[in-house]
Amino acid sequence: MFTHSLFSTLSRQSRLPQALQQSRSASRSTVPVAVNEPILGYLKDSPERHALESQIKEMKGNVLDIPIIIGGKEIRTNNTVDVVIPYDHKTVIAKVHQATEKEVKLAIDASLAARKEWDAMPQTQRLSIFLKFAELLAGPYRSVVNAATILGQGKNFRQAEIDSACELIDFQRFNVEFAQEMVTEQPVSTSEVFNRLEYRGLEGFVYAVSPFNFTAIAGNLVSAPAMMGNTVVWKPSAHAAYSGYYLMKLYEEAGLPPGVVNFVPGDPDAITKPVLAHPSFAGLHYTGSTKVFNDLWRQVGNNLDTYKTYPRLVGETGGKDFILAHPSAGVYPVATALVSGAFEYAGQKCSAASRAYIPRSLWPAIKAEVLSQMSEVKLGNSEDPNVLVNAVIHEKSADNCARYIQLAKDSDECEIIAGGNVDKSEGWFVEPTIVVTTNPKHQIITEEIFGPILTIFVYEDENYEATLDLVNDSQYALTGSLFARDRNAIAHGEERLKDAAGNFYINDKCTGAVVGQQPFGGGRKSGTNDKAGSPLNLQRWVSPRAVKETFVSPTHFSYPYMFEE
Repeated sequence: MFTHSLFSTLSRQSRLPQALQQSRSASRSTVPVAVNEPILGYLKDSPERHALESQIKEMKGNVLDIPIIIGGKEIRTNNTVDVVIPYDHKTVIAKVHQATEKEVKLAIDASLAARKEWDAMPQTQRLSIFLKFAELLAGPYRSVVNAATILGQGKNFRQAEIDSACELIDFQRFNVEFAQEMVTEQPVSTSEVFNRLEYRGLEGFVYAVSPFNFTAIAGNLVSAPAMMGNTVVWKPSAHAAYSGYYLMKLYEEAGLPPGVVNFVPGDPDAITKPVLAHPSFAGLHYTGSTKVFNDLWRQVGNNLDTYKTYPRLVGETGGKDFILAHPSAGVYPVATALVSGAFEYAGQKCSAASRAYIPRSLWPAIKAEVLSQMSEVKLGNSEDPNVLVNAVIHEKSADNCARYIQLAKDSDECEIIAGGNVDKSEGWFVEPTIVVTTNPKHQIITEEIFGPILTIFVYEDENYEATLDLVNDSQYALTGSLFARDRNAIAHGEERLKDAAGNFYINDKCTGAVVGQQPFGGGRKSGTNDKAGSPLNLQRWVSPRAVKETFVSPTHFSYPYMFEE
């Protein structure tokens, strides 16, 4: 279990007399110890496989009407946008009502109206709601939310399970534990003065803007501020509103009071402009592109004189994540990391490997193994249990991938050794594509693509130090991997690349961070690195108040040395 020294109850209590430890433990309730949710296997004829396939069939046969939900009430504007299946884009599975400025103002008002009572609710009562959410998701809602993620976002069985079930459950359970540990951190008091620290929610509302690629991220962007006493206006991605709606209904079933979270799908600009212009805007919890986050930051800066308080801005943005192989690396682990890290969920993970640096001495063997594994990789319908690579999320993404593939085909500095085709006839399918470039500064190896395209630069073994500089020379710093068997090379690379990635992996692929084990986030233009899945993120959503109570108040201003004569 991940712990942070600042909030370690164990280390804090170990310094206290045993009697005092016991009295403190008895004075407050404790939440269940968080453990990571087991990943179900979905083997043929297993109960979870049967439940998921039945749920997909049932949901696929209906067109869901998704309303706006504000203050616990459903609102339908009759201006709807279709949700289609990425791997079968002729099939419509939902119609999502789009919010206008009117609904945005209603959502803000509902958030502010719910704020006082929600923030005042005892923490144990608030946290119980999120524990119940986790338990409902682990049980009766698991197949529903996983099916929604498969149909709406195109994930295969495994990717849906580790995202919309396991990671989202882990976010709820671990954040509850972190939240309780946080409030136990209190200042020293004396016999004369009782000091305490109150962990208040922010003064205003939080705006959560969630992406398409992780249902778990959407849930965490909403729940992390909410469990710390904040109310939230939530704009889901248009391409994940389907699963987002089921999350909203699940929060309601768990007992979240009306107005604490307000579900507001719609045009990003139409929603964002009135939100960021409101005096009570107090925080932004965002995952998405660097370009959009930069724009949001500028808007907040331009509106500073409008706000009651300085807003908290927390964002996880773009990445150009790397795999670096040292000459001492093992061939098979590197090859496997390249295939899995680059092509699971069609390269649409924030952490997906999109650039790699391989030594000349290992390249023939690694290339052979990569191509061997690629011959086994299946691209296709996410409902097929043998599919590893799914369709990308929408046509714009497919076209963007096609543009970069064509760029490689037209360049004398690039060679495509796998994939290289796009087929949009039935779904938004982009073949998993591997490009080898002789130019380590080529735009295909430096620009974010967010699709199943991996670019490899083969470096001369004697140029390893210079290659470390190439790896580090990026505007992004989200995730990265170093493969080596030489311990000195590992230590040296870890130090040289300490600013190159917020999540750094040694001898493993650069994807797959687990809540409570690898808190997630990066620096540079990859975000504010507030580490989702750790106490560090929760700290951003509280405004502490220090309270000093003096038992016997002074009755005169003088100091002891005054008026001695």
